[in-house]
Amino acid sequence: MKDLFEKIYKDKGPLGKWAEQAEGYFVFPKLEGVISNRMKFQGKDVITWSINDYLGLANNPEVRKVDAQAAADYGSAYPMGARMMSGHTELHEQLQNELAAFVNKESAYLLNFGYQGMVSTIDALVAKDDIIVYDVDAHACIIDGVRLHMGKRFTYKHNNIESLEKNLERATKMAEQTGGGILVISEGVFGMRGEQGRLKEIVELKKKFNFRLFVDDAHGFGTLGKTGAGTGEEQGVQDDIDVYFATFAKSMASTGAFIAADKEIIDYLKYNLRSQMFAKSLQMQLVVGALKRLDMLRSMPELKQNLWKIVNALQSGLKERGFDIGTTQSCVTPVYLNGSIPEAMALVKDLRENYGIFCSIVVYPVIPKGLILLRMIPTATHTLEDVAETLDAFDAIRDRLTNGTYKRMSAALMKAMGE
Repeated sequence: MKDLFEKIYKDKGPLGKWAEQAEGYFVFPKLEGVISNRMKFQGKDVITWSINDYLGLANNPEVRKVDAQAAADYGSAYPMGARMMSGHTELHEQLQNELAAFVNKESAYLLNFGYQGMVSTIDALVAKDDIIVYDVDAHACIIDGVRLHMGKRFTYKHNNIESLEKNLERATKMAEQTGGGILVISEGVFGMRGEQGRLKEIVELKKKFNFRLFVDDAHGFGTLGKTGAGTGEEQGVQDDIDVYFATFAKSMASTGAFIAADKEIIDYLKYNLRSQMFAKSLQMQLVVGALKRLDMLRSMPELKQNLWKIVNALQSGLKERGFDIGTTQSCVTPVYLNGSIPEAMALVKDLRENYGIFCSIVVYPVIPKGLILLRMIPTATHTLEDVAETLDAFDAIRDRLTNGTYKRMSAALMKAMGE
């Protein structure tokens, strides 16, 4: 019999094998200072393009004042216990009602965390006779929720309606045999590529197939749509989304999440969501803070306008300079380059040390081998000067990648890794 840990000692995984060279700098970096467009990294000032603070609320004086007062009024423990037992308050109900109204749904229910809530919602929505059909590029929280499903599941090619239709045909035949139903899951905005899910076309398929649609709109909530109600509003199909999910970790610059749907569906979920039934209620200071943030989303359209001024300047600037930003239709701004993992490390270090630009690096196995993805998150706190400085820096690092500078710089790293 093998020691359970033998595999861990021998194989750290495709990312873990780089831990000695990467940890503390490329992964698990420590950004310091107030959350803003410019922070400190290892003692140096950097323009930060890796903070999901879309609307700039994280360090907003009004928000911080409310957060501080709520902490003083309630502490970090109140309310104690799960919602069903002792953790329910009028303010929890008020936030749910206001969120439901904002996203044009009958009812809503708070979740402690987006990841946890997504996993648990999928688990509660389907039984073993049901079939799940989901986008192959779905977020990890969706994939983990699907893994809990005891029945059949199919993936369709990313944003490919023809592939979805074929898989719905398979799912329909299977559901007719099992007596179950079909749940289709898409993201409103795919957080790595920035593409909007093709919700309008998915909804059209309801005319041909009998399914329910569950949308994860973490990156769309607050950033898309006339009022900021998300991707469904942007595409004119919010009413056709059966279960809508969004997190507070992006536009709301906080912790927590919610689901919204018809009242009967939410009533069912709140009695069957294991992650909420058996977990402590969302802290009151977070609830009060979310009420303030939601009020600002509704009453201050200039927040979203400022965000999109920066988004448009950054994305148009990158395209004008010949950079590949894929097919993003959101604030998420990917920049694709060709290179190895060691080259990516050299490139990012150069960006941070010599140009004062901090953005996230994504490599294999998240994306195919040979590609480097620099993922940028514009916010309302960025300035046009930040954009101009970043575009010039990207011109420089692309030249160094093309002329082999980073390949030479990474040779020592490759040798150290025995590759």
